[in-house]
Amino acid sequence: MIATPVKTYTPEEYLELETTSKTRNEYRNGEIIPMTGGTPTHNEIIGALTVILRLALKGKSLQVFVTDQRLWIPERQIHTYPDVMVVPRPILLQEGRKDTVTQPVFIAEVLSNSTKNYDRSEKFADYRTIPSFQEYLLIDQAKPHVERYIKQSEHQWLFIEYDNLEDRFMLSSIDVEVSLADLYENIEF
Repeated sequence: MIATPVKTYTPEEYLELETTSKTRNEYRNGEIIPMTGGTPTHNEIIGALTVILRLALKGKSLQVFVTDQRLWIPERQIHTYPDVMVVPRPILLQEGRKDTVTQPVFIAEVLSNSTKNYDRSEKFADYRTIPSFQEYLLIDQAKPHVERYIKQSEHQWLFIEYDNLEDRFMLSSIDVEVSLADLYENIEF
């Protein structure tokens, strides 16, 4: 059996295709990878976190972005769409682009069965190459469970887990308190 070679694209070709695409696609080292849609629970959690962040960051020089905002990771040649990210203002954009941010301090991903291993490993490793990136939140949609990673120094991250709806924690990178009860409000497990 002969393997079909994977078509590769330049970042410029990807961006040109992405601006007219009806679906979102990640760009990873020349490959264009379609992104799947989320479940209602996935979207509810993203919405809850977005409300928490927007209210807490009102008046601060930080901007909250959700699923449709593209992020460029230059060291890895990756364009991706985090579920939620916070970037400082003024917003720095990829050179020559008006639609792609480059310097998040905080990123959150809502885990699904199909992406949880990737979000914990390769994607987190890619995010860690971004100098401004300070904190990563992984939110389980099947049960109350949050994994939090806080940058301590170069190549050193602190890992903390939360499993109870009564748990509260402070996102140190952006000075926002989050409670699992608020994050999982209206979610039935």
